[in-house]
Amino acid sequence: MGEQNYGIDSKRLEQYAHDIRTIHDMGVEIAIVIGGGNIYRGVQAEKTGIDRVQGDYMGMLATVINGMALQSALEKAGMFTRLMSGFKIESVCEPFIRRRAVRHLEKKRIVIFGAGIGNPYFTTDSTASLRAIEIQADVVLKGTRVDGVYSEDPEKNPDAERYSNISFQDVYQKGLSVMDMTAFTLCHENNLPIIVFDMNTSGNLTKLIAGEEVGTLIT
Repeated sequence: MGEQNYGIDSKRLEQYAHDIRTIHDMGVEIAIVIGGGNIYRGVQAEKTGIDRVQGDYMGMLATVINGMALQSALEKAGMFTRLMSGFKIESVCEPFIRRRAVRHLEKKRIVIFGAGIGNPYFTTDSTASLRAIEIQADVVLKGTRVDGVYSEDPEKNPDAERYSNISFQDVYQKGLSVMDMTAFTLCHENNLPIIVFDMNTSGNLTKLIAGEEVGTLIT
């Protein structure tokens, strides 16, 4: 949503497409899981009197809307893409089939995973972790609005310590907030490293892929 209060900011979308195009041209196989918080979060449901399960499905549909927007921006920038959904919405995207997703990646298409895993009570983080494991990704890149993992919330405490490297065990012991525990444990148990970085600073993704120290590496 960029600087807006909700919805899709075209400038932010263009920046993401540009950054993704840069690493795509470096030969990286890219799969993207995108959230829907700029439109609707399932956890909002209880506050509005909507059933939580119903709210989660609404949130999953929001991720499909964002996925379609990102797909359009990527294709406008000259890339080939496939949007895959956790449940069937055949008019706009393919259902998720693991072997098909892997084949798309092998053909250098950018794969966008929408609609979560297709079930309520699972977050975007859990979807990212599960899909990464299923397609045998090398790393999960968690793009946020902060530049790594901190000892405390840096937006509340400017003196919070930023970690450049940290272990899964230390994250548990220090009670740090990286992603929801289901997602984090999936990565830990499958030895899948996570890099948390600021995705809203153009060029960070390229630096990260080039091996520069960007964000926080969790192993």
